[in-house]
Amino acid sequence: MPLSPSELIINPDGSIYHLNLHPEDVADIIITVGDPERVHRIAQHMSRKYVEKRKREFYTVTGLIQGEMVTVIGTGIGTDNVDIVISEVDALVNIDFEKRQIRDKLRKLIFCRIGTSGALREEIPLDSMVASRAAIGMEGLMHYYHYKANEGEEGLIDLVNQAMGNDFSGIHPYAVMSPWPHWNILPGHFIQGITLTAGGFYGPQSRRLRLQPKYPSLLDKMETISWEGLNVTNLEMETSAIYGMCSLLGHDALSFNAIIANRIQKTFSKNSKKTVDDLIENVLDFLIKIK
Repeated sequence: MPLSPSELIINPDGSIYHLNLHPEDVADIIITVGDPERVHRIAQHMSRKYVEKRKREFYTVTGLIQGEMVTVIGTGIGTDNVDIVISEVDALVNIDFEKRQIRDKLRKLIFCRIGTSGALREEIPLDSMVASRAAIGMEGLMHYYHYKANEGEEGLIDLVNQAMGNDFSGIHPYAVMSPWPHWNILPGHFIQGITLTAGGFYGPQSRRLRLQPKYPSLLDKMETISWEGLNVTNLEMETSAIYGMCSLLGHDALSFNAIIANRIQKTFSKNSKKTVDDLIENVLDFLIKIK
């Protein structure tokens, strides 16, 4: 049965509703960044650009990097935007827009986040690079989909619930492992760990300005968790949604973060721009090689 106009929203020019992209505009490698300005910094590595489009906070460039076609999308901040971006990119490659039907043969993509993050362990230095083997979602997106945790994810969420005890009744976390099977080839200069994904920047991350967070000890609880030799290393706002959505849709996904703050030491990088640029170069070199 064809997808209705209210479910698959196509603009008059044939592009997908929010991203303003056509099916031919996206590559097999999709790099997502929260900050649209970071799209420019990644696009500087392109020898040629084929697509450059903006709509709302979403900004997309597709071009050649080291001989490979790559799409970079500025998503804006948060898992709500990730839900839009991954759903619409998947629709572009796996739904026939003319027939409004899911294609018989599905196309598999690689989604790679290049973001910034705060460390949750004292020993993780500023300006280092973290790769997320798994994510703990504190924002709830996967509760709106039929996501079934595997045995490993169930074990991780049990540890999270034990750490939180009865003091965090308003939070319903979920756990999702990275849907990428080749972690054994990741270069050693990336710190591997578990990423905590929050639903906001201030209260959900236990920050205090004029408003006091309801759960001020949340980060301390998360710091105690260790699972299959991995610690909860960092905190940001997108990874759990990327991993969850890609797992459900059958795409590979990796998330890399530049550590520009240490929440335990209460410090912030003095040269975060260079740290992000170094992460971009390292991830691009790695990503193109594995493709």
